[in-house]
Amino acid sequence: MTLCRPKQVFRTEALIIIVGMMLCGQAAAQTFQDNSTSDARLRVATPLMAHPSNGPVVPPFSRPEALFTDPFGMTSWLRARGIALTMDNTNEYTAAISKPTPGYPNYKQGSSNAGQMNTALHINWEKIIGLKGFATHTLFTSRYGTTANRMMGDWLAHSSEIYGGGGNVVVHLVTAYGEENLLGGRVSIAGGRLTEMSEFSASSLFCNFQNNGFCGRPKAAIDNQYITSYPAGEWGFRVRGRPSRYIYIQAGVYFAERGIYANSQHRTGFHFNSSNIVGQLAPIELGWEPVFGHRHNLPGHYKIGGQVISAPNPDNYYDSQGQPYALSGRTARNHQQTWSTWFEIDQKLLHHSYSNAEGGLTAMTGVIYNDPRTSLRNYETYVAFVDRGFIRSRPYDSFGMVMTYVKIAPGVSDTDMLDLSMVPAKTAPNHATGIQGHETVFEANYQIHVMRGVVFAPDFQIYFRPNAQKNLKNVEFVGFKSQIQIL
Repeated sequence: MTLCRPKQVFRTEALIIIVGMMLCGQAAAQTFQDNSTSDARLRVATPLMAHPSNGPVVPPFSRPEALFTDPFGMTSWLRARGIALTMDNTNEYTAAISKPTPGYPNYKQGSSNAGQMNTALHINWEKIIGLKGFATHTLFTSRYGTTANRMMGDWLAHSSEIYGGGGNVVVHLVTAYGEENLLGGRVSIAGGRLTEMSEFSASSLFCNFQNNGFCGRPKAAIDNQYITSYPAGEWGFRVRGRPSRYIYIQAGVYFAERGIYANSQHRTGFHFNSSNIVGQLAPIELGWEPVFGHRHNLPGHYKIGGQVISAPNPDNYYDSQGQPYALSGRTARNHQQTWSTWFEIDQKLLHHSYSNAEGGLTAMTGVIYNDPRTSLRNYETYVAFVDRGFIRSRPYDSFGMVMTYVKIAPGVSDTDMLDLSMVPAKTAPNHATGIQGHETVFEANYQIHVMRGVVFAPDFQIYFRPNAQKNLKNVEFVGFKSQIQIL
């Protein structure tokens, strides 16, 4: 991975902001949770209309507050014809303020920067050729940089969420799929190159933060080599039904592919043939999306789900003969089926009357539990709070805190113990330099709404037991996350 050049990145962002300031007027309310990648998550999180029609319908495409609102009338012209084009840049910088654990020459105190450019293209084919209820969604990204946590020995939770999977190419295809909405939005059918975790166990609230243990989605939710999360896609088919206004149920079938995050297989994302397909994933999720409060301004999302993964997954302790593979030297036993489950909640607890619709205090919590035979992260729990607009004079700013706890699967811990107890010690899996048990990460940030389309958030993170190892000292990071919604 080539290290990025932060000074060049900062100069580019500064130029974009300066040009935008000359072309734009008064600021509105841009947030980390509303950007070019949020459409799929927002469609899951939006309840049915009060009086839906009975015919096909294309839900409106999101229109994030942008630096260039309507350059030369282009945005309005395109959207009037059913075409939505959005583009944004997200940048994340972290620096270790504590020294690494002594005795490990590969660990060092340092800093890193990572970022991405996203381009999303949504087309309403009903407006273009009269194909009622049908839309297509295509998303591209270009990623750069690296993450600082690995310098300190942690490989479980990237201090910069935007790292990896983008192939180090100028254009990487994330998703390209069609979606048909029937019965006024009561039924949604999608198929093509999909990202599973953009719709299952998904929430735009997660990326109010920066650490990859939570942002994107809790990391345990993708603790399997075949589960796709941004920026990876795979062939899939998904159906979502809304039997009532505030309840949905969705299920899908996704085709498990080898190396979905690897440069050797999916460097550009344009590998469309079936040569890498080795099985299927079948997720299902039930959600309740009530709106509380006498003014109906306290939305919540409650979801429970799980999936069966029918593809070869290695055991984390036993070999094919039922013995510890760390001792026998044989290949790990393969399981043709494994599973994952989740239960997650977010609920707005209060609304600030002087703020916009997103203003208020929101709480989040959840647990993800995985098959202990094949997982690295046996389970993860989290609790988080985001308070937007709590300062009256800064209605679009927000303060957030999150704590995640990850428990390593028992088989992984036992394999570490056997590998490291040998003389000489063998190389343990997962870059472990000690027995892995559990890890806690705390993060706090303050999002500053700088101007229209621009958000900047100073950030603090602390790792308790980095890499889930007791032998590694706690590590603190400071940094920032910025987002510029260009179009």
